Amino acid sequence: MEPWKKEGSFDAGSISSIYTHTRMKWMPLLYGITAGLSTLVIVFMLVWTFHFRGGFAWQDFPAIQFNWHPVLMVVSLIVLYGHGILVYRLLRNEPKKKLKLLHAIMMITALLLASVGLKAVFDSHNLAEPPIDNLYTLHSWIGLAAVICFALQWLFGFVAFLFPGVRHSLRASYMPLHVFGGLMIFGLATAAALMGLLEKAIFSRVSYAPLTAEGILINSTGIAIASLSLLIVYIATRWQYKRQPLPEDELLLADQLAE
Repeated sequence: MEPWKKEGSFDAGSISSIYTHTRMKWMPLLYGITAGLSTLVIVFMLVWTFHFRGGFAWQDFPAIQFNWHPVLMVVSLIVLYGHGILVYRLLRNEPKKKLKLLHAIMMITALLLASVGLKAVFDSHNLAEPPIDNLYTLHSWIGLAAVICFALQWLFGFVAFLFPGVRHSLRASYMPLHVFGGLMIFGLATAAALMGLLEKAIFSRVSYAPLTAEGILINSTGIAIASLSLLIVYIATRWQYKRQPLPEDELLLADQLAE
């Protein structure tokens, strides 16, 4: 033992370790609540769809085909997208290259599911007798804007962070915009989901006064979605939970700068 260190004293490494443990102690609980709310949202959506809306179908039954739309949009743009945002917080000790790939896969999966959800709603309108107009509500405008921005966000993110040969300075410059864009799209998707639930309830003439079982379920689903979204944004924006660079990240960066 070095002469200047007494038994029981803390060195800088020990203090840093204690600090890291302290700031991360709430993360497992917060993510556990996030996972629980995500499961609850999906269960609520499935109960609503099967019990009150007639289940699922495709183009042979356009009115029931619509049911794919709310379920897939919530699963993709709220649940999967939200957990994709938290990948770098939850798996903070994994190599950055691996996290980039996982993040990209989760997001492209969410985008594909959202695309199927959009097709379902357009089919349900166009194949109805008589056809129903498309894109005339605020919900549809905000929802479509979220999906379009999401597609552009994924494309730009893929080029900036996964495409070989992009200069590190350009990646660093684009990163704040990518982070802001991701949270903005998530906010748009949450707003669209809440408006969509209310819109469907009104169009379906669900009674709110007095509340019916379906009305209670719709309201509960909306509260669960809002709570989940707020918790995800909270975790994503807390500096305490931000992933710290690992030694292999520094080596990778040095290699990129040397190219």
